[in-house]
Amino acid sequence: MTLSGRSPQLEVGRLVQDMVPPPRFDAVRFETYVADPAQPSQAAAVARLREFAERKVPEGRRGWFRRETVAPGGGVYLDGGYGVGKTHLLASLWHATPAPRERKAFGTFVELTNLVGALGFQQAVQALKEHRLVCIDEFELDDPGDTVLVSTLLGKLADAGVRLAATSNTLPGKLGEGRFAAADFMREIQGLSARFTSVRIDGEDYRHRGLPQAPEPYTDDEVTRAARRTPGAALDDFGALTGHLATVHPSRYGALCDGVEAVFLRGVGEVTDQAAALRLVVLADRFYDREIPVMASGVPFDRLFGAELLAGGYRKKYFRAVSRLTALARDAGRPNGAGEAA
Repeated sequence: MTLSGRSPQLEVGRLVQDMVPPPRFDAVRFETYVADPAQPSQAAAVARLREFAERKVPEGRRGWFRRETVAPGGGVYLDGGYGVGKTHLLASLWHATPAPRERKAFGTFVELTNLVGALGFQQAVQALKEHRLVCIDEFELDDPGDTVLVSTLLGKLADAGVRLAATSNTLPGKLGEGRFAAADFMREIQGLSARFTSVRIDGEDYRHRGLPQAPEPYTDDEVTRAARRTPGAALDDFGALTGHLATVHPSRYGALCDGVEAVFLRGVGEVTDQAAALRLVVLADRFYDREIPVMASGVPFDRLFGAELLAGGYRKKYFRAVSRLTALARDAGRPNGAGEAA
């Protein structure tokens, strides 16, 4: 199959149903998080989140806290670099919170904004306001419109008693930094910041801790042969795939991967267009969530994004994508990975 030959149609109801930890994080728990002894902030974050999860709902309250006590501290915000286990901890919080699955939501920031776009603002509030917990992974503000949208949505949810938890590479008061700083939007950002208590997690990227550098790219022929021998393989030319992504809404990138066991890309090249690069970031996240190994020819993934992009306001997104794609490329070269078929 080819990803560039797919145009999935997504039912709106699935957007809500799919707001659970992705397969990679389905079995994680606080107990499975391996804190680095050299980074005490990691163990401290685990303890903080355990307490957050175990906080009881007082008798007679519909939500977790009264409206007047929502802010500050109504939510917890995990701030740290790439690969320090923020998503692991956020998913562990989701699993540990004593509420039925249908009363908890877990999704990336992109998925949350896509939900609002698909349902409409009021319907999104109605769909989430009875939840005990909403977890937002990879929280970042990409434009001023997102700032107002998310600020208003989270305000409505918090006022309804919904507890909030988020992860990011950016402190809440610095969201959107380097992209927009108009006074009106900065007020919105500060309002968002007031709803969270920040928890810093220090450390190095566990995905590459003690491991060799990213594997060298394969040849086009090696990629093609491996794809033809791998069940559930998707084989695409990189240029065709990046062009096709522009025709598919990012909310459907998860469905684009349905049934795909391994991805094979020929002719990966440097991306300099920001819109195309941001679409690749979302796709890389969906690959990573689903633990889909990626075998590629062309330039190595640490050269995927151009220098100008890596120096711009979205650089943290690009570095995260490089980290994740590198891990998936390494998976493709392991026994039982995609590269075994080569």
